[in-house]
Amino acid sequence: MRVVRAVGVLLTCALMCLTAAGQSKPPAKAVTAKGKPQAKMPDAQLEAAIRAKFSRSKSANTFKVRVQGGVAHIEGNTDVVQHKAAATRMAKTAGAVAVDNKVVVSDAGKQKAAGALPAGPRRAQVKRGDTRDNR
Repeated sequence: MRVVRAVGVLLTCALMCLTAAGQSKPPAKAVTAKGKPQAKMPDAQLEAAIRAKFSRSKSANTFKVRVQGGVAHIEGNTDVVQHKAAATRMAKTAGAVAVDNKVVVSDAGKQKAAGALPAGPRRAQVKRGDTRDNR
Protein backbone atom coordinates (compact mmCIF):
# COMPACT_ATOMS: atom_id res chain seq x y z
CA MET A 1 0.00 0.00 0.00
CA ARG A 2 2.85 2.38 0.84
CA VAL A 3 4.54 1.62 -2.47
CA VAL A 4 1.39 2.44 -4.44
CA ARG A 5 0.98 5.68 -2.55
CA ALA A 6 4.65 6.64 -3.10
CA VAL A 7 4.39 5.93 -6.84
CA GLY A 8 1.25 8.06 -7.01
CA VAL A 9 2.98 10.95 -5.25
CA LEU A 10 6.00 10.68 -7.56
CA LEU A 11 3.81 10.66 -10.67
CA THR A 12 1.89 13.69 -9.43
CA CYS A 13 5.13 15.58 -8.72
CA ALA A 14 6.53 14.66 -12.13
CA LEU A 15 3.36 15.80 -13.86
CA MET A 16 3.42 19.11 -11.97
CA CYS A 17 7.07 19.68 -12.92
CA LEU A 18 6.39 18.99 -16.58
CA THR A 19 3.42 21.36 -16.73
CA ALA A 20 5.35 24.06 -14.85
CA ALA A 21 8.29 23.74 -17.23
CA GLY A 22 6.03 24.23 -20.25
CA GLN A 23 4.53 27.45 -18.90
CA SER A 24 6.15 30.77 -19.61
CA LYS A 25 6.40 33.75 -17.30
CA PRO A 26 3.45 36.12 -17.21
CA PRO A 27 4.03 39.27 -19.23
CA ALA A 28 5.69 42.04 -17.26
CA LYS A 29 3.76 45.23 -16.59
CA ALA A 30 4.77 48.25 -18.59
CA VAL A 31 6.76 50.67 -16.44
CA THR A 32 7.58 54.32 -17.07
CA ALA A 33 11.04 55.82 -16.70
CA LYS A 34 10.20 56.87 -13.14
CA GLY A 35 9.28 53.29 -12.21
CA LYS A 36 5.52 53.85 -12.07
CA PRO A 37 3.22 51.32 -13.76
CA GLN A 38 1.81 52.41 -17.09
CA ALA A 39 -1.66 51.69 -18.46
CA LYS A 40 -1.95 48.99 -21.11
CA MET A 41 -4.34 51.08 -23.23
CA PRO A 42 -4.75 54.78 -24.06
CA ASP A 43 -6.62 56.96 -21.57
CA ALA A 44 -9.63 57.53 -23.84
CA GLN A 45 -10.05 53.81 -24.44
CA LEU A 46 -9.63 53.05 -20.72
CA GLU A 47 -12.18 55.71 -19.82
CA ALA A 48 -14.64 54.22 -22.31
CA ALA A 49 -14.11 50.75 -20.81
CA ILE A 50 -14.73 52.05 -17.28
CA ARG A 51 -17.86 53.95 -18.38
CA ALA A 52 -19.13 50.78 -20.07
CA LYS A 53 -18.70 48.85 -16.80
CA PHE A 54 -20.40 51.65 -14.88
CA SER A 55 -23.33 51.74 -17.32
CA ARG A 56 -23.98 48.02 -16.77
CA SER A 57 -23.91 48.52 -13.00
CA LYS A 58 -26.80 49.59 -10.83
CA SER A 59 -24.42 51.07 -8.29
CA ALA A 60 -21.97 53.15 -10.31
CA ASN A 61 -23.94 54.40 -13.29
CA THR A 62 -24.24 57.92 -11.80
CA PHE A 63 -20.54 58.40 -11.05
CA LYS A 64 -18.33 60.66 -13.15
CA VAL A 65 -15.03 59.23 -14.31
CA ARG A 66 -12.00 60.65 -16.07
CA VAL A 67 -8.68 58.98 -16.80
CA GLN A 68 -5.30 60.67 -16.85
CA GLY A 69 -2.07 58.72 -17.23
CA GLY A 70 -3.82 55.41 -16.55
CA VAL A 71 -5.22 56.67 -13.23
CA ALA A 72 -9.01 56.70 -12.96
CA HIS A 73 -10.51 59.64 -11.07
CA ILE A 74 -14.04 58.84 -9.86
CA GLU A 75 -16.43 61.41 -8.39
CA GLY A 76 -20.04 61.31 -7.27
CA ASN A 77 -22.43 60.74 -4.39
CA THR A 78 -24.06 57.59 -3.06
CA ASP A 79 -26.26 56.40 -0.22
CA VAL A 80 -24.68 52.94 -0.06
CA VAL A 81 -21.16 52.41 1.32
CA GLN A 82 -20.51 49.36 -0.89
CA HIS A 83 -21.03 51.36 -4.10
CA LYS A 84 -17.82 53.30 -3.46
CA ALA A 85 -15.75 50.11 -3.26
CA ALA A 86 -17.56 48.62 -6.25
CA ALA A 87 -16.60 51.63 -8.37
CA THR A 88 -12.94 51.15 -7.46
CA ARG A 89 -13.06 47.43 -8.31
CA MET A 90 -14.73 48.09 -11.66
CA ALA A 91 -12.12 50.69 -12.62
CA LYS A 92 -9.28 48.35 -11.64
CA THR A 93 -10.70 45.42 -13.59
CA ALA A 94 -11.18 47.65 -16.62
CA GLY A 95 -7.41 48.22 -16.63
CA ALA A 96 -6.74 51.31 -14.53
CA VAL A 97 -3.28 51.44 -12.99
CA ALA A 98 -4.61 53.23 -9.91
CA VAL A 99 -7.91 54.71 -8.77
CA ASP A 100 -8.51 58.07 -7.10
CA ASN A 101 -11.94 57.44 -5.61
CA LYS A 102 -13.60 60.65 -4.42
CA VAL A 103 -17.10 59.23 -4.12
CA VAL A 104 -18.89 60.72 -1.12
CA VAL A 105 -21.11 58.49 1.00
CA SER A 106 -24.04 60.35 2.57
CA ASP A 107 -24.48 60.50 6.34
CA ALA A 108 -27.68 58.46 6.03
CA GLY A 109 -25.72 55.74 4.20
CA LYS A 110 -23.03 55.73 6.88
CA GLN A 111 -25.63 55.44 9.64
CA LYS A 112 -27.39 52.63 7.81
CA ALA A 113 -24.11 50.73 7.48
CA ALA A 114 -23.26 51.31 11.14
CA GLY A 115 -26.70 50.04 12.17
CA ALA A 116 -26.15 46.81 10.25
CA LEU A 117 -23.09 45.92 12.33
CA PRO A 118 -23.75 43.44 15.14
CA ALA A 119 -23.74 44.86 18.65
CA GLY A 120 -21.44 43.57 21.33
CA PRO A 121 -17.80 42.56 21.31
CA ARG A 122 -16.16 41.78 18.00
CA ARG A 123 -14.48 38.47 17.33
CA ALA A 124 -11.02 39.89 18.09
CA GLN A 125 -12.23 41.04 21.50
CA VAL A 126 -13.61 37.64 22.52
CA LYS A 127 -11.21 35.52 24.53
CA ARG A 128 -10.94 31.78 24.07
CA GLY A 129 -13.54 30.04 26.17
CA ASP A 130 -15.82 33.11 26.34
CA THR A 131 -19.07 33.13 24.44
CA ARG A 132 -19.63 35.81 21.89
CA ASP A 133 -23.13 36.52 23.09
CA ASN A 134 -23.70 37.78 26.59
CA ARG A 135 -26.55 35.34 27.26
